[in-house]
Amino acid sequence: MEAEERRPNQTLTGVVVSDRMDKTVVVLVNRLVKHPVYKKYIRRRAKFMAHDEKNVARMGDTVEIIQSRPLSRLKRWRLIKVIATQA
Repeated sequence: MEAEERRPNQTLTGVVVSDRMDKTVVVLVNRLVKHPVYKKYIRRRAKFMAHDEKNVARMGDTVEIIQSRPLSRLKRWRLIKVIATQA
């Protein structure tokens, strides 16, 4: 597959729920999904482990992560930027 044909990597926005590991943060991503039968919106959430090279994200920060190649057994995301910090 050539570079022009590849789809762009997915980006997600979430809140850091753990920053205890070195160069890794756990990001909680909330989203709304419409139920296929009842057409009511349901809250869905997922936790992603993201690579934080410079250890800049802290617990409670809102961050943006991007999908990447597998970096370890559970890490498939990288931190792009910290959007908002916890005061």
